[in-house]
Amino acid sequence: MKQEHIDQILETLIEELAAIEHRRWSHWQAFMHAQGNRQPDGSLVLTPDLVKKWDRQIATDYADLNEVEKESDREQVRQYLPLIEAAFAGPSEC
Repeated sequence: MKQEHIDQILETLIEELAAIEHRRWSHWQAFMHAQGNRQPDGSLVLTPDLVKKWDRQIATDYADLNEVEKESDREQVRQYLPLIEAAFAGPSEC
């Protein structure tokens, strides 16, 4: 396979994966906003319990998360797999 063709496949893959990442991020932001208490100035206040939970998760390596938390991350990664699989299958399926 020529480098030019590989570069084209990778650029297409980057754009498609970026679209998935944006949907994933948007979903997470909508979830977070729904957890907060909207203030009159438009800001959001999160409960101390949520902040504590998310601070713990931020500070925890993936390997040390509990299975429910790991499955949540796996669920997000599964959104990317069809595109990656198609890229490995060849240009006819991308």
